[in-house]
Amino acid sequence: MASPRTVTIVALSVALGLFFVFMGTIKLTPRLSKDAYNEMKRAYKSYVRALPILKKMGVSSILLRKSIGALEVACGIVMTLVPGRPKDVANFFLLLLVLAVLFFHQLVGDPLKRYAHALVFGILLTCRLLIARQPEDQPPEKRILLVNGDEQPLAHEAAPEKGKVKVS
Repeated sequence: MASPRTVTIVALSVALGLFFVFMGTIKLTPRLSKDAYNEMKRAYKSYVRALPILKKMGVSSILLRKSIGALEVACGIVMTLVPGRPKDVANFFLLLLVLAVLFFHQLVGDPLKRYAHALVFGILLTCRLLIARQPEDQPPEKRILLVNGDEQPLAHEAAPEKGKVKVS
């Protein structure tokens, strides 16, 4: 049976991965929701207007929206399907992306209800990354202590069970 830690990591990975695939797809194409796609286009135009350095660097609202959408889809797929260390890398990139999006929302003065989902998913990404990076508890191995050439179990392992007296 899988440990609760493993179940938690897998559940968070799949849920977060699917969410970011969905949100990235909305940024890339109107097929899922034309209204949401148009709202994303409007929002990214305001982000580029609020940060003139992007214009100076030649980054248009279309390029910014499509870059972020493609990164969300790619990292979401990795979070959902790819095992091991790449999930943590994708998690980290998505966390950086969420922080950038929160910065953009603050920059244009959006109310909390417009970016609350980004805040919640940023917290979930942080939790998943912290849980995944913790070392897994492993049962202690049977250790042997050599005393005068004889093998003896360690003191805490040799202690008698509670309520029983050891007679030598």
